[in-house]
Formats: sequence, C-alpha cells, structure tokens
Amino acid sequence: MEQSELLQFLARTLERLKLPYLITGSTVTIFYGEPRFTNDIDVVVQLPANAIQEFCLEFPADEFYVSVEAAAEAVKHHSQFNIIHPGSGLKIDVMIPAMSDFDRSRFERALRVQAGSTWSVSFATPEDAIIKKMEYFREGRSDKHLRDIAGVLKTSGTQLDLQYIEHWATKLGLRDIWQAIQSAI
Repeated sequence: MEQSELLQFLARTLERLKLPYLITGSTVTIFYGEPRFTNDIDVVVQLPANAIQEFCLEFPADEFYVSVEAAAEAVKHHSQFNIIHPGSGLKIDVMIPAMSDFDRSRFERALRVQAGSTWSVSFATPEDAIIKKMEYFREGRSDKHLRDIAGVLKTSGTQLDLQYIEHWATKLGLRDIWQAIQSAI
C-alpha cells in the first residue's frame, strides 16, 4: 500500500463514519511546503467513545494493527493512538483533540484539498500546521519541525495569514519560537 492509498482509505473511512477530522503534521507541511520522507499520516479526529469499536473495525486485522484499548485510552485522555499497516511499514497517528479554542479554530478553518483525481481530504491550513509544528518543536526540539515550517514559509509565505499565526503563537506560549523563525527567514 502506498501512502496516498492509505490517506485515501483513511479519509473515506472517516467520512463514511461522519467523524470530523483533519490531516495535519508532515503530510500537510509537505503538501504546502517542500518534500521530505515521512512514513506516517497524522490525523486529528473527533472520535466519541461510542464510535471507537466501529472505527477500529474499519481497519481489518489481516491488514492493520490497531488496539481498541489504546484507542479508548486516547479518547479518555485526549491523547493519541496508532494504526499500523505492517505490509507497507506505514503508520497513522490518530490524535484525539481536547477541543480547546485552538482545536475549534483549526477545525473551522480546515481546507478541502483535492488529493487525487477522484477524491479529496480535509487538511489543516498551512497556518495551523505551522502552529502545531512550533508546539512539536517546543516539546521535542527536533529540527525537522523547523525545516517543515521553513518549507511552508518559503512556498506559501505570501499567502499566509501571519496575524493569525502571531495571535496563536502568543496565546499558546510560542511567541519566542515564532520570533526566532521570523528572524531566520
């Protein structure tokens, strides 16, 4: 299975189950920015407890590994769980949002993107992807997040709502990181 096939399968599953979602992380920053290798798809899903079993069953055990128990814990604690496709080595990181003000904002701003000739997918905006990448950088200090941000700024820079990024960077305690990024470009 190719990554684009997994993304299509995931999007169609979420839409069939009527679960609000948005693709984020490297998949999005690669789309808006510059290419790099990634073997995972990050998705934020509003997954209610009563839909966990049905959602997990959409990923057949002969093709995927997913733990219903891990999914239930992620829903309970607003954390994440994984779905693994061993045949390809690809992974889906399913993140359960707490529906903070920022989460609500990024769901409201999500963009429908034509990902293939016959299908589309809900993507985080480039601004929201940048903000999340700054949070990931703050947590782990991995330079890959800064490179992803730089790629989006280089490719989409003139089209970005910088005031929106500034607002959330300030509100989420990311202002120093945002200022350092701006100074470097």
